[in-house]
Amino acid sequence: MAGGRTYLVVIDDSAEARVALRFAARRAAKTDGNVEVLAVVSPQDFVQWGGVQAAIEEEQKLRIEGIVSSAVGEIFDQAGIQPAIVLRQGELEKTVRDYLADRDDIAALVLGAAPTGAPGQLVSAFSGKDAGALPCPVMIIPGSLSDERLEQLS
Repeated sequence: MAGGRTYLVVIDDSAEARVALRFAARRAAKTDGNVEVLAVVSPQDFVQWGGVQAAIEEEQKLRIEGIVSSAVGEIFDQAGIQPAIVLRQGELEKTVRDYLADRDDIAALVLGAAPTGAPGQLVSAFSGKDAGALPCPVMIIPGSLSDERLEQLS
């Protein structure tokens, strides 16, 4: 990994998460930085066989890697950035807060806001009353931005 800033992106299947990831990738490429991708999944119900649980977790990780690759693979390839992909189970907001609390090397939490309607659970949570308690800045990227505009802004 490069030695610059680390941008944390919480990823899911939404279009706005992909916009946030593209922004973070471009920003990291321009600042000799890194990108970490955090995927938070709901805890699985008890699975009697450990092998089944491991297979479920591996499938989820491969799905996230596919999202990352399709969203920004070319940017990472051109910049020589290898994103770190972290998979955690738990309640979304609490898991992100706990992850940030343990990581003093994260320069910014990069979130995408839905282009219309409510901005999304994490944007609402981390830009509200507790925003001042986070250990890093939050970058909120509008989900309606084009690739050209993302390039200009990053």
